[in-house]
Amino acid sequence: MIGHKLLGSGTEKVLVLHAWGLDHSAFESMYPALDAQMFTYAFMDYRGCGLSRDQSGSYSIDEIGSDAIELADYLKWQTFHIVGHSMGGMVLQWIAANHTNRVKSGVAITPAPACGFPTMDDATREVLCKIGDNAESLAMFFMRATGNRHNPTWARSIAQKSLSGTAHEAYAKYTVAWSKTSFVPKVVGLTTPIKVLVGDHDQSITVEAMQQTIMKWISNAELELLSNCGHYPMMEIPINLATIVQNYMIAHA
Repeated sequence: MIGHKLLGSGTEKVLVLHAWGLDHSAFESMYPALDAQMFTYAFMDYRGCGLSRDQSGSYSIDEIGSDAIELADYLKWQTFHIVGHSMGGMVLQWIAANHTNRVKSGVAITPAPACGFPTMDDATREVLCKIGDNAESLAMFFMRATGNRHNPTWARSIAQKSLSGTAHEAYAKYTVAWSKTSFVPKVVGLTTPIKVLVGDHDQSITVEAMQQTIMKWISNAELELLSNCGHYPMMEIPINLATIVQNYMIAHA
């Protein structure tokens, strides 16, 4: 079974999907603010990441989505909510499109859209594919993704944690997955309730980018701009994020 961490014992089930270069521990700052009596959370680690670091595979969006459904079946969850961050937000869309009747609601945190990033040039993609070779480059990536607003010591610590918890080949293969995968026809017209959260200092996943993609495709989506954070609100504003996420899921319980 794919690696995962369970938290809580509530009747509302929640599958939590992390970003590229991270694992389930990225959400640890939120744990004290999560309602463990109403919800049961399953924080899943993709192949090559965290608790699944030694599990190899194709490292694709389809594979993550299939592993997530297999995990839900293993846990005997017929229906559930999904919280997906960045690449995990893309997987959220994949699961909602392919297993619509099982998803009660979704919260997409600074999500990659179902079209990937078709305008990304090859040079940028190559840099990201090789970023696991250099701790300083990875730290700079985390700094830029949060608007160059935080202490560099924080970025270096996240980079080191990423490098120790992520298989080397996963950086390149998951970069290709979230940047080149596209399944837009499957999500157009989707009616699953999805809340899209964007950080006001995120320079890649912006309000405008979401309005041109997810908000156009999914009829029951709503968008909220988060203050004082970039691409990683679970680390930057964990209590506020936990409150927003849980309130949305309660509304769709």
